[in-house]
Amino acid sequence: MKYCSTRGGVQGLSFVDSLLTGLAPDGGLLVPETLPDVSGRLQAWRGLGFVELAQEVIALFVDDIERETLDALIADAYSTFSHEDVVGIETLGDVTLVELFHGPTLAFKDVALQLLGRLFKHVLAERGERLNILGATSGDTGSAAIAGVRGQDNIDIFVLYPEGKVSDLQELQMTTVPDDNVHCVAVKGSFDDCQTLMKSVFGDLAFKAQHQLGAVNSVNWARVMAQIVYYGYASLRAESAPAFCVPTGNFGNVFAAYLARRMGFPIGRLLIATNANDILARFFATGEYSRGEVHFTLSPAMDIQIASNFERFLFYHFDKDADRLAAFMQEFAETGRASIGAPPGDDEFLATSVDTDETLAAIRAVHERFGYVLDPHTAVGYAAAQKLASEVSGPLVCIATAHPAKFPDAVRQALPDVDVRHPTLDALAGQAVRKQLIEADIDAVKSLISGTLS
Repeated sequence: MKYCSTRGGVQGLSFVDSLLTGLAPDGGLLVPETLPDVSGRLQAWRGLGFVELAQEVIALFVDDIERETLDALIADAYSTFSHEDVVGIETLGDVTLVELFHGPTLAFKDVALQLLGRLFKHVLAERGERLNILGATSGDTGSAAIAGVRGQDNIDIFVLYPEGKVSDLQELQMTTVPDDNVHCVAVKGSFDDCQTLMKSVFGDLAFKAQHQLGAVNSVNWARVMAQIVYYGYASLRAESAPAFCVPTGNFGNVFAAYLARRMGFPIGRLLIATNANDILARFFATGEYSRGEVHFTLSPAMDIQIASNFERFLFYHFDKDADRLAAFMQEFAETGRASIGAPPGDDEFLATSVDTDETLAAIRAVHERFGYVLDPHTAVGYAAAQKLASEVSGPLVCIATAHPAKFPDAVRQALPDVDVRHPTLDALAGQAVRKQLIEADIDAVKSLISGTLS
């Protein structure tokens, strides 16, 4: 399996090289040159547990790590989850929830980042190299990435996050980690500012090479690869091809569902659920991708106006025309808007936005009817699923992205008398905090990295 850039400047990369490269040198995102067709394997895979299915699916994308070693890395990654089969499946009336929050940091990012950390450790040890990771987070990626690599002697990790715009518990999950290789950087700005800074630093190829920088954000192909598995897993447990409703901001989670569908897993339509930051909902309604003002909501991980993984979808939508894709992205970078001329016009996606009142109403309704507490991101997905249910056929599956205890303020607004807790989060109280505060400036980021590593 070889990998290429969406912008055409990189081809023929091995998996291991793509893992360490992260963002492609031409500014594009790495994707497989071909997608495997799994349609002939589905019957044999239906009885597999999550770990076994992960071993089968991921091996299709990784042919430069010995299969026995790869299987062991996968099994070890998911041994850190508290659920007996890694992910949970709950039925709430006509909606099935796929719970992805049973990992160490109680968010879906653990599914990919527990594996990514082990892949990094193995590859770097094999090569006798080290890596300095630079990531940006709107909340959950940071703590999950830190949990995947903390304490490793061949990796330092720098996590940029928007000061005051992640939940208190999300910040504590990052800033209370005491390991010397962890560096939490609060940026005076939005998540989009953090993501732009990260990409700008990676765009300085000399600085990237000098400081051996790599990525853990979903710009790294391995993140998306690992997420394909749970869509396949859930689809094989449904009576017929399910529609998946995915709360999303950066498009990485729903893009993994899109790839699982293209690979032949029995998946119906994909429902994109956004909050007030509705750039994706507007695109699928109009064909125009236009940046708006960032709205800060109860679902902070989705407070994004530039969906970095959207480029990967456009690459496939443009039939892998890298020149057309590059022109589109350049126009967007220069003007804040770009258009494909009309709505995509296919039967794969539906999209809608969900406001704060609808989010709170979903949390209340589900608790009243089922005694189940949704986190605000999952509530956005659940509300969107209810809105769009009449437009899909087959089972309706919603992705549950985080444990509700991570967002006590949002839950309290909806359910004042309900106290949702988790011992992992309770243990953070009173711990020492380490972070650095910087301006949203590329020179400030570079100076911090250089000064720390010197």
